[in-house]
Amino acid sequence: MTRDEITARLLTIFSEQFEIDNPGLDDNLREVYEFDSIDAIELLREIEQILQSELTRDEKKMAMEIRTINDILDYVLAMAAVRAPESQA
Repeated sequence: MTRDEITARLLTIFSEQFEIDNPGLDDNLREVYEFDSIDAIELLREIEQILQSELTRDEKKMAMEIRTINDILDYVLAMAAVRAPESQA
């Protein structure tokens, strides 16, 4: 998936799951949209579906630093890279 495809998918998730329409990609989710820890847990489940893979405990801990949608995009792309087939070498 490209960054644009992931962005579109995340914006749909934010609209459908969290009733946040057209969030700014650099808006602090906690401050601007009152995004809380329960929302974060639900978002991690959605990220697992995007990745088609379960996140490890350490990967979930890394997600605690996420504040913006751009942070989420960087995170998803990093997790996807870790899961890329090793046969690319």
